[in-house]
This record gives sequence, structure tokens and C-alpha cells, in this order.
Amino acid sequence: MIKSMTDEQLICQFASGNNQAFDVLLNRHKSRVYTYILLTVRNRDLAEDIFQEAFMKVILTVKQGHYTDNGKFYAFVTRIAHNLIIDHYRRERNENTVSNEEFGEVDLFNNSKLCDENVEDTLVRNQVFNDINKLMRHLPENQQEVVRLRYYEDLSFKDIADVTGVSINTALGRMRYAVLNMRRMAEENNISLTY
Repeated sequence: MIKSMTDEQLICQFASGNNQAFDVLLNRHKSRVYTYILLTVRNRDLAEDIFQEAFMKVILTVKQGHYTDNGKFYAFVTRIAHNLIIDHYRRERNENTVSNEEFGEVDLFNNSKLCDENVEDTLVRNQVFNDINKLMRHLPENQQEVVRLRYYEDLSFKDIADVTGVSINTALGRMRYAVLNMRRMAEENNISLTY
């Protein structure tokens, strides 16, 4: 059955003309890829545009026979999305039209894991998460990205290195500096990051 095939088998099938294989790949990875994009850009319309463009690039790459990331399809797609996000912000910066109003608030913590807590615990946890999210926004972009990929996307440091195109040591270093910077900012602002 096609749904039980590995990503690599599906890519081979799609490259050979089986469009259903691509549909299975898309359904298998669309939620994680879209979530990664949305958490990065914080704008649903932009996230949908980048998501569609990313998968169009995947289609072209596979159809042209240029796909070479055997066994790492998710990292491949996420790297394409990451590059499209960077391109978008470069264009925005060059056009001098970046506005904070474009970035709506996204409830990143509407998470089923919070359901077993009482109301007070949930409120405290939400406040801590909101504080962490605010602190994260003051980090350099490369540190924000590693934190998002690690804690919101639950990627390993190896996957983070693949997605961002850096070594594992660089990804670990960015996480270390992100944690140190957030601790420092929390202390300076008397914010407790425990619940």
C-alpha cells in the first residue's frame, strides 16, 4: 500500500509519474512544515504562501531529478521553507516596508498537554510561556530559530543543523547562548521562568 511506503520510496514513485505518491508525502509532512513556517513568520497568509511555494519547489526539484537528500525529506522541505522565509524578509528589508502590524499574535500555547492542570496552574504556566515568548523575541534571529525548532517543533539538534544548514555544534552553541540570554533578560526584569 502506498501510504506505508517510506519518504524515499514515495519520492521515487512521484519522480516516475505517480502523483498519488506526492499527495501521501504532502499529507505526511504538511502539518509540521506549516507549523514551522507559521511559528517563524507569525502571519497566516504569509505562512500559507511560503508553504505553497516550498512544496512547488519540492515538486520542481524532484521532477528535474535534483533531489539528493536521501532519507531526509522533512529536513529538505524545511530547509526550502527556511530559505524562502529568509528571502521574504530580505525583500521586505530592501523595500523598507516591514511593519510590526503585519505580525498578528499567534497563540502558540494552545496545547492539549495543559488540560490536566487546574485553572491556577494553567494561568501560571501560560504566563511563564508568554514571558518566555516575549524574551525570545529579543534574541538574535538565529537563536530564536533554534529555540523554535527545538521546543516548538521538537527537532533533534541533528535535524536543526540540517534545516538551518549549520553544524550540530553551531546549533548547540546557539541554543546555549539563547538560554543564557533569556536567563539574563529574565533576571534583569525580575521575571520568574518557573511554574
